[in-house]
Amino acid sequence: MNRRRFLCCGAAAAGLFSSLTAEGAPPRQLCDHELIAQCWQGLDAHQLWDVHCHLLGTGDSGSGCRTNVNMSQWWHPVEMLRRRFILQAADVPADSTSVDRAYVARLTRLTQDFPVGAKWMLFAFDEAIDAQGRIRPEWTTFAVPDAYARGIACANAGRYAWVSSIHPYREDALQRLDTAIAAGAVAVKWLPSAMNIDLRERRLRPFYARLAATRVPLIVHCGDEKAVPGAGRDELGNPLLVRAALEQGVRIIVAHCASSGRALDLDQKRPRETSAFGLFARLMDEPAWKPLLLGDVSAVFQANRDADVWRALLTRTDWHNRLLHGSDYPLPGVGPLYRLGSLVRANLLQERHVPVLETVREHNPLLFDFMLRRLVQWQGQGFDAAVFATARHFHGGVST
Repeated sequence: MNRRRFLCCGAAAAGLFSSLTAEGAPPRQLCDHELIAQCWQGLDAHQLWDVHCHLLGTGDSGSGCRTNVNMSQWWHPVEMLRRRFILQAADVPADSTSVDRAYVARLTRLTQDFPVGAKWMLFAFDEAIDAQGRIRPEWTTFAVPDAYARGIACANAGRYAWVSSIHPYREDALQRLDTAIAAGAVAVKWLPSAMNIDLRERRLRPFYARLAATRVPLIVHCGDEKAVPGAGRDELGNPLLVRAALEQGVRIIVAHCASSGRALDLDQKRPRETSAFGLFARLMDEPAWKPLLLGDVSAVFQANRDADVWRALLTRTDWHNRLLHGSDYPLPGVGPLYRLGSLVRANLLQERHVPVLETVREHNPLLFDFMLRRLVQWQGQGFDAAVFATARHFHGGVST
């Protein structure tokens, strides 16, 4: 691999704040830095699929994407700030003629710094729907149609796969699922607290049966959710609720390994709140779910995670074959979310690696995120190469 091309191609990329903005080509010593090559040792780029990559837009290209109206109204300052942070993290200029196109163009530029074969799984994101099956725009933070995610992925199949998002309360949910699978969707994504999905509802069983029969995984966000409040049903992010799908034979990927927040321990007669990650760990250790339950490690090294979570994920080597690399793009471009000094103080990251990582982040947050996950260790134990061999978990993810 040409290491100079590996980083220099994305040199004009910018991050969220001015401190993450870099102009011009990165210095030659960075392009040639041995740390970059070190991060790729022992990995097959064709097996490296980023399993958690958001596709966002406003619909200004006819994509059908949309954001909540509150995110564009000055009398909703928190929502306006949320929109601004997301778009700035993706380096979408405020005066862009098309947010949709600028977002995809920026992401594609960043992917060019990776070897041929590496891919990103682009998420569609369905609307929030109430118990009666009615679409609730006021609960929907943003929406990305399946057709748009499929179109972007098909236009650059060498870099992208796509993930469907279908609310199971829709009357035509099964028909939509069949259409998505036939069109090449490699997974389905739900964010229950934002979309208003109770995983325990009996009406979901036909949907589960179809997923189980086709072996298409269901990616479920568990634990706290701050970026996409949506319907605000935080109790639906309880990791223990995924048992309802596991019992039907569905392969489940718990997003972020439920690494933030607290949830009720529903296994107790008198449920009390405990860490969501602890409940995820309980599920991972239940023998019945070993063939079905996985977790993606996107966002787990953000500053709002506990050091005990970091250490557990690194040292539970018996889990590593069931943990999957993901970036949660565009969040690696949000400045305050990553504090490398905290990782150094927790003895998970070598201080000498910090300047290189910070400089890489200025030019390519995706590459920074990948390198960080390759470099963190606890007492000499880092993530096994299996964590980065993610394509094998998805239909079509066969090394070529």
